[in-house]
Amino acid sequence: MKYIVNGRIVLKDRILEGFAVGFDSRIRDVCPETAVPAGAERTDAAGGYVIPGLIDVHIHGYLGADTSDGEPESIRTMAEGLIRNGVTAFLPTSMTIERERIDRSIAAVRAVMDESRTWNGAAVLGMHAEGPFISKAKKGAQNEACIIPPDPDWMIANRDVVRYITVAPEVDPGFAAIRRMSEAGIVVSMGHTNTDFGTAMAAAAAGVRSSTHLFNAMSPIDRRAPGVAAAALTAEVYAELIADTFHVDPGLYPLIARMKGDRLVLITDCLPAGGLAPGTYTLGGARIIADGIACRLEDGTVAGSILRLNRGVMNFCRRADVPLWQAVRCASLNPAELLRMGDRKGSVEIGKDADLVITDNELEPRRVFVGGAERDLS
Repeated sequence: MKYIVNGRIVLKDRILEGFAVGFDSRIRDVCPETAVPAGAERTDAAGGYVIPGLIDVHIHGYLGADTSDGEPESIRTMAEGLIRNGVTAFLPTSMTIERERIDRSIAAVRAVMDESRTWNGAAVLGMHAEGPFISKAKKGAQNEACIIPPDPDWMIANRDVVRYITVAPEVDPGFAAIRRMSEAGIVVSMGHTNTDFGTAMAAAAAGVRSSTHLFNAMSPIDRRAPGVAAAALTAEVYAELIADTFHVDPGLYPLIARMKGDRLVLITDCLPAGGLAPGTYTLGGARIIADGIACRLEDGTVAGSILRLNRGVMNFCRRADVPLWQAVRCASLNPAELLRMGDRKGSVEIGKDADLVITDNELEPRRVFVGGAERDLS
């Protein structure tokens, strides 16, 4: 068994100093450094943080690769880049594109899921389908021509891959599709929706478990029409947040932290432009202009981000004025629990998968382990 020593261990509710983490493929021990067995293999964290691997449940692309390419190699490229950001697991995310292209994206993800457990990159937990069952009024950068009525049979037939789906409640009157997908084990998130507060709250009661990129592509808060944004804050659902300081003004971060607590999930909503220089790229076939923080369609519509998840964690920690462990939890244990995987991922606890990241003070990874095996960051 290996031990990480001389690090500050970020737990789900505090930071430990003077302790070590023992692991093989799983975490087997969290003990005082003085209790590490003589002769045990040691990894020196050099005073850095030891955090659980980060989990991104909403990411379209990275390093020029796009989930919507429908190519296994694109998923591999994303995974190899994300590991350098401390992301040890992710959900490649499709756009609202033609049905046959979504099928190709599902097939591409399916083709690499098993391999991803051992390759030199982040593990693939499944796929997030952002649409195509969404509202035309709040489509954002999604392709309006590809929006279709809910087809729960299609998604349920692919539930081995589609673990998470964004749906606008108003396109599913009575919530029959939402109920069926939720009961089949797919996490349903309300997003790209223009519905009202009451309908959003009813959808949450019917099986919606999350809300997609809080405040973005949803009906806003008004004193007489609270909208989906208010429902996302007050209902017992998880809420995604793109903490790039552009999509949501950081002045709201303290409020969001207080309102959502352990149901806040930091995401990147990253596009293929992520990890690359500013310029013009594509997303699901649409031209995207990336200028350093913001990404927009040619008509000026905001379209995702180029955020790295570890930077989002630090942005949120500083702008929400929360402890580092709380910000890390929003990108590790909270998303794991959203996906109903909190029993084996998302925190430094005995018995969980040894997805561990040694970082510097700015949360930049120095060494990364997935299932106890170290990944090459070069």
